[in-house]
Amino acid sequence: MCGIVGYIGNQVAIPILVDGLKKLEYRGYDSAGVAVLDCDKIVVSKSVGKLVALEEELGQVYSQSCIGIGHTRWATHGRPSQVNAHPHCDCNKDFVVVHNGIIENYLELKDMLIEKGHIFASETDTEVLAHLLEDYYEGDFEGAVRKVLKTIRGSYAMVVLRRQDPDKLVAARKDSPMVVGLGDGEFFVASDITAILNYTRKVYILDDGEMVVITEDGVTVSDFEGNSRTKEVYDVKWDAVAAEKGGYEHFMLKEIHEQPKALKDTMLGRLEEDKVILQEVDLTLEELAQINKVYIVACGTAWHAGLVGKTLIERWAHLPVEVDIASEFRYRSPLVDKHTLVVVVSQSGETADTLAALREAKNRGARVVAVTNVVGSTVSREAHDVIFTWAGPEIAVASTKAYTTQLEGMVLLGLYLAQVKGTLPSEKIGEIITALKKIPAQVQELLNQAGLIEELAKSFAKVENTFFIGRSLDWAVAMEGSLKLKEISYIHAEAYAAGELKHGTLALITENTPVIALATQRDVFEKTISNVKEVKARDAKVIGLTYEGNTSMAKSVDHVIYIPETMDELSPILTVIPLQLLSYYVSVARGCDVDKPRNLAKSVTVE
Repeated sequence: MCGIVGYIGNQVAIPILVDGLKKLEYRGYDSAGVAVLDCDKIVVSKSVGKLVALEEELGQVYSQSCIGIGHTRWATHGRPSQVNAHPHCDCNKDFVVVHNGIIENYLELKDMLIEKGHIFASETDTEVLAHLLEDYYEGDFEGAVRKVLKTIRGSYAMVVLRRQDPDKLVAARKDSPMVVGLGDGEFFVASDITAILNYTRKVYILDDGEMVVITEDGVTVSDFEGNSRTKEVYDVKWDAVAAEKGGYEHFMLKEIHEQPKALKDTMLGRLEEDKVILQEVDLTLEELAQINKVYIVACGTAWHAGLVGKTLIERWAHLPVEVDIASEFRYRSPLVDKHTLVVVVSQSGETADTLAALREAKNRGARVVAVTNVVGSTVSREAHDVIFTWAGPEIAVASTKAYTTQLEGMVLLGLYLAQVKGTLPSEKIGEIITALKKIPAQVQELLNQAGLIEELAKSFAKVENTFFIGRSLDWAVAMEGSLKLKEISYIHAEAYAAGELKHGTLALITENTPVIALATQRDVFEKTISNVKEVKARDAKVIGLTYEGNTSMAKSVDHVIYIPETMDELSPILTVIPLQLLSYYVSVARGCDVDKPRNLAKSVTVE
């Protein structure tokens, strides 16, 4: 989710680079930098914080260079700092690189390069690219880049500038967006069309596995093997505001559609065939043997992710788990001590109540693992161990991709604990990992059916009350679906464990009360159907969610939304997608402010 801008042409580069970076500020960032080639030297300027700090830094640079690259960074590997900010150079400052994404095998490459004598300045994975280029260069700039592309694993969009090639930029992409802007005697490269709309509306949109060489004379596109590719010019018709949203009407919809990539990024480098690798977590079998209880502490959507985590950890690692609302945790004298593992979950890493719970747990001697989306956040700094989710910044107040990556974080943690304790055989772990790797593509399948959900949402436009029901993990997801609907559409919605309907809730079911019934947990499917029949007997309209191929549910409900088949433990990541889309389209139909619902804020930093 970082931002890239590159320029080569007949104008001074720095103002164009800075202007492009400003257009990418909406994506979120914690540092920024630019590099230009001036008088046969690469000049790099970087700063932490907002772009105004970089502009002050650049006030001391009087370069008239007409070629350069720029970057806004959202920290992943290495906390926010000037040295970790992009661009990054090799030892001799012959190559300079900006990069979005994650280099999965950077640690082994870094060790190899250090053995060869390379000296690293930062904590980032990106710096490996610059040193690899230096190591591989044998007189052919493009050839060195191709060799790097064949060496690295992961997701990336990158742009490279070489000191001895003053009229050339080389860029490549895999699983991370990149476009090339076509001007009159000048060319642009960017991670987002927004950055270059002030200068051109004609672009090449690069596909995965493509590399581009840009000079003042033109643009050459090839695959990673060097085979030429022909690109069609795309004429951008969006305005600047629409461009920030990638052509989507709202940030929330854009972020819903970013979930396949966010989920894929979050598992990058963490999964082998039958093993989970969490380098950020260092719990030994001896340490886990001392743990007799787990608390998961969070707020709002993150708390709902914790409810799923409870089942996974208990089922896989055989540890008892309590899930607590962070704002209540420290006021009830929780039974936490040195034998307790406390897992705190926070998208921002700055949630005040969650942070207070973390400190309370540490004061009582507990081991604390954080699941958070922000490197360098207070939660990530104060926890003993951290599992970062690579969702990138969320602009919309209603959380979507942060939630699904938190669910994935819970899967990774549950498997890791089971792996260390030996409570799951490697064959079973391998089976779960195989299913987990399919999830991003399955999420995309659901997103491709968004039009069907949009049509269904129209029937909700005038509804004032809705119930979500489910059992086991379906109940946890029902709570998140309920929260999404009420926070952005202002429809009163409640989630119930389906077996609790008979304990009073049925009194509220009428023909004007839609019920959304989740039924993906195979061991309680028949019981869920029995509960569905109870609400149908009260004339409620019921929408069911279940696996493809399960035709029996259609006999008991008015409409069925099918999700791709997966393991029951992984189903929450899929089941929530239609609920997010339903909430979004209902909100649009009611004319609500989707991205900024009333009375709510993105990060709650007060108690």
